[in-house]
Amino acid sequence: MGKVAVGATVVCAAAVCAATVYVVRRRMKSSGKWGRVIEILKVFEEDCATPIGKLRQVADAMTVEMHAGLASEGGSKLKMLISYVDNLPSGDEQGFFYALDLGGTNFRVMRVLLGGKQDRVVKQEFEELSIPPPLMTGSSDELFNFIAEALAKFVATEGEDFHLQAGRQRELGFTFSFPVKQTSLCSGTLINWTKGFSIEDAIGQDVVGELIKAMERVGLDMNVTALVNDTVGTLAGGRYYNPDVVAAVILGTGTNAAYVERANAIPKWQGLLPKSGEMVINMEWGNFRSSHLPLTEYDHSLDFESLNPGEQILEKIISGMYLGEILRRVLLKMAEEAAFFGDSIPPKLKVPFIIRTPTMSAMHSDTSPDLKVVGSKLKDILEVPTTSLKMRKVVISLCNIIATRGARLSAAGIYGILKKLGRDAPKDGETTQKSVIAMDGGLFEHYTQFSECMESSLKELLGNEASDSVEVIHSNDGSGVGAALLAASHSQYLEDSETS
Repeated sequence: MGKVAVGATVVCAAAVCAATVYVVRRRMKSSGKWGRVIEILKVFEEDCATPIGKLRQVADAMTVEMHAGLASEGGSKLKMLISYVDNLPSGDEQGFFYALDLGGTNFRVMRVLLGGKQDRVVKQEFEELSIPPPLMTGSSDELFNFIAEALAKFVATEGEDFHLQAGRQRELGFTFSFPVKQTSLCSGTLINWTKGFSIEDAIGQDVVGELIKAMERVGLDMNVTALVNDTVGTLAGGRYYNPDVVAAVILGTGTNAAYVERANAIPKWQGLLPKSGEMVINMEWGNFRSSHLPLTEYDHSLDFESLNPGEQILEKIISGMYLGEILRRVLLKMAEEAAFFGDSIPPKLKVPFIIRTPTMSAMHSDTSPDLKVVGSKLKDILEVPTTSLKMRKVVISLCNIIATRGARLSAAGIYGILKKLGRDAPKDGETTQKSVIAMDGGLFEHYTQFSECMESSLKELLGNEASDSVEVIHSNDGSGVGAALLAASHSQYLEDSETS
C-alpha cells in the first residue's frame, strides 16, 4: 500500500511538474511573441519619425521641385500646372452664376446669386444626380447629352430671384476632376479617365467643347467661363471671403495644393503676362517624392501593389485613401509574425483596404478607459471576437504613428509653399504680410488628431513670430461654389459692369 501511495505521489508530482513546465513554456513563448509585437511597433515608429530637421529637408525639397516644375514641362515630379486663373474673386462680384461639378459617379448642378461685398452669397440652389453606369463606359455624346439635359431642366426651375439681364448669356464654372491638359481658362483636353469611367472617344477631346456641343443640342444657351479642378475652386472660395488667402490644400481621399504665384516667376509661361500679374498654379503635389520622405516597408509594398507604382508617393502616405490601409498592413505583419490576434490570422485582415481611414480616426479618438470603440471596430471589421486592453493600446499607438507622420508631412508641404512665396519668415523693416491657407477635404475636416497635429507642426516649423502671421482656415465646397465664383471673376461682362 505504501509503495502504491509513494508511486502515486511521484506520478502526481511529475504531472504537476510537467504542467508547470508547459505553462512556463507557454508564457515564455507568449512573452516572446509579445516582445516581437513591441519590436515591430518600435521599428515602425522609428521608420515613420518626422523630427523637425527632417521636415525642413522635406520642405526644402518641395520648394526645389516647385522651381523645377515652373521652369519646364516635365522638369519635376510636381506638374505645377498653369490653371489660367489670373483673377481670383474679390467679393465685389454680383449677379448669378452656374456651376457644374463632375468628379465621379455623381454630379452636381448649382446656381449662386452674388450680392457684392455687402451681401456675398445671397442664395444658392443645387441638385445632385447619379450618372447611370452604362453612360460611364458609353460614348462622349451620350454622357454630355445626359449632363446637358439635366442642366437644362435645372435652368428651367429658376425662380424670380435669379433674374438674367436682357441680352446676356448665363455663365458657368465647370469643375472637372479628371486628368486634363488645360489649354486656356475655358478649355482643356482629357488625358485619361479614372474612377470607373472609360469613354474612349472622349480622350484627347476638349471637355468644354463636348459640353458646349451637348448644350447646343438641347437648346441651352450658356457660356462656359472657367474649367477648374476642386483645389483651384477651394482657393477661389477662400479668397472670396478672405483677401489674404494665398494657397489651398485638399486633404481628403486624395490630396493636392494650389497657390497664387507671381506670373513673372513662371519661366515656362508662354505669351503675355496677365494684367493682374498673378497666376494660380495647380501643383498636383500628391506626386511629390523625395529621399527625405520617411518611407517604411509597408509603404513600399503598398506602392508596388498599387495601380500606379512609383507615382503619387506623397499622397500614399498622407491622404485618407491610404492611412487605414497602412494600419492594416502593420497589423497583418504582427498577426503573421507575432500571433497578435491569436494562433490564426483573421481572414478579413488579408483584405486590402478593409480598414478605412474613418474607422482608424474613430479608434484613434477613443478615450474610454477600456478602449471600447477600438474593441468594437476590430470585432465589426476584422471579426476578431475579443481583444485585450494591451492589444487595443497597440492599435491606438499605430494610429497615432501613421496620423502623426501624415499630418507633419502635410505641414512640411505647406511650409515649402510659404518658403517659395517668401512668406516663411518676417522680413526686417517690412510690415508682416498675413498668409492664409484655405483647407478642405474630409481628412482635414473630420480627423481631429490629424488636423490639430498638422497645425501645431506648421507652427513649430514657422517659429513663434512667423506663425502669428499664418492662419489655416476651413474653406468648404470649392468644387461647387468655388467654380461659380470663378465664372463670376472671369465673366465676359466684367468690363461692362466696371465701366457702368
